[in-house]
Amino acid sequence: MSTTGKQLRVGMVGYAFMGAAHSQAWRTVNRVYDLPARARMSLICGRDSGKVAEAADRLGWEAYTTDWRDLVSRDDIDVVDVCTPGDSHAEIALAALAAGKHVLCEKPLANTVQEAREMAAAAATAQAAGVRSMCGFNYRRVPAVTMMRQLVADGRLGVIRHVRAVYLQDWIVDPQFPLVWRLQKDRAGSGALGDIGAHIIDLTQYVTGQRITGVSAVTETFVKERPLPAESSGLAATANGADGQVADGAAPATGPVTVDDAALFVARLDGGALATYEASRFATGRKNALRVEINGSLGSVVFDLERLNELEFYDATRPTAEQGFSRILVTEGEHPYMSAWWPPGHIIGYEHSFTHQMRDFIEAIATGADPAPSFADALQVQLVLDAVARSAETSSSWTEVEPALTAVPA
Repeated sequence: MSTTGKQLRVGMVGYAFMGAAHSQAWRTVNRVYDLPARARMSLICGRDSGKVAEAADRLGWEAYTTDWRDLVSRDDIDVVDVCTPGDSHAEIALAALAAGKHVLCEKPLANTVQEAREMAAAAATAQAAGVRSMCGFNYRRVPAVTMMRQLVADGRLGVIRHVRAVYLQDWIVDPQFPLVWRLQKDRAGSGALGDIGAHIIDLTQYVTGQRITGVSAVTETFVKERPLPAESSGLAATANGADGQVADGAAPATGPVTVDDAALFVARLDGGALATYEASRFATGRKNALRVEINGSLGSVVFDLERLNELEFYDATRPTAEQGFSRILVTEGEHPYMSAWWPPGHIIGYEHSFTHQMRDFIEAIATGADPAPSFADALQVQLVLDAVARSAETSSSWTEVEPALTAVPA
C-alpha cells in the first residue's frame, strides 16, 4: 500500500484506556519526530454514538462511526488501530488485513492460539502485498528497555543464566470491585496472565533474544464472585446501580469471575537460562510494578518501571574493588528514542512509549520495512500463555511451548 501524499490516514477502534493512550501518541508523533509520512487521525469507532462522539472531540479525531466494518471498508483509511477487548481483535484485524489496511493491534494478540495463528497467517499473506502489521507491546519502546536489550546483544552480560520478571497490580483487591470485562474469560481470554503477564513474557524474550521453551505454572482466582457492573470500563467501574448502590433490602447482583487473579511460573529459555515470572492483580500496594532482572556470567542489568528512566547495571569485568551496581540515567541524546525529546536529565514517562511505538510503525510502513513485534512474534507469546494455562490445569506439570514456526522476536 502506498502512503498517499506521504500521509497515513488512521482509523482507531476503541476509545477507553488504550484508545486514549494511542490517541495521545498519534497526536504527538509527527510533532516530535521527522518521519517519511504523517499520521492523520481520521476516524474513531465505538458502539455508543454519544460516547464515541465525545471521545472524538476530546481525543482529537476528525470523525467517528459506530460500525467498525464501515471503518475497515473505507477507501480513506490506510491504518486500522485495534484497541478493543481481546474477544474482537481477530475479527477486526483479519477484516482490516483483507481490506488492505495496515494493522496495529493491542496485546495480547488474541484470546486463543487458534485465533492468533489465523492472524499471523493473514499478516504473512498481507505482507507479500506490502501491507504491514504490528502488535502493541509498548514496553519495548521504553528507552531504558531498548538499551537493556543492547547491553545483552553487545555481550556485556556474557552468558545469560537467570531471568526474573514480575508485574504486580492491586486494582481488584477489593472484593466489591465489579465484574468488568477484564474479569470475564469470554471477553479477555485470561486474567493477570494475559493482561500483564503477556508484557513480561514479550519483554524478557525481546531483551534476551531467547525464547521460552517450557513452563511449570500455578494460577489462582482469589475472589470468585463479584458484583455486576453498572459501568464497565476496565480499570475503573461502579457496581450495580450507577452510584454503586442497590435498592433497600435487595442483594447485589453478582456473577462469576472466570479468569485468573494471579499467575506464577518457572521457565526455561532456549539459550539455557532459567526464568521466573509472576503476574498478579492482587499485590496490595503495587499499582503498576513491573521489574525485570537479567543475570549473566559477566554482569547483571535491572529495569524497574517505577523508575522508568533508569537502569541498574553491574559490570563484573571491572576490578573487584570497583564493582557494584551503577545507576544509568537513560536520558542522553544517544540513548534510544531520546534525541527527539529534552536536554539530558529531563525525564520522560509512560505515554512516550506509545509515541515511540507509532514512530516505529509509521517508519516501517513508509519505508517498506517489517515492524516488530510482528503478529508472528505475538503468536509466540500467545503460545507461552497457552502453555502456562495448560500447566496450571494439570497440577503444574512441565509443559512444552508449542512451536510457532517463526523466528525469535526481532
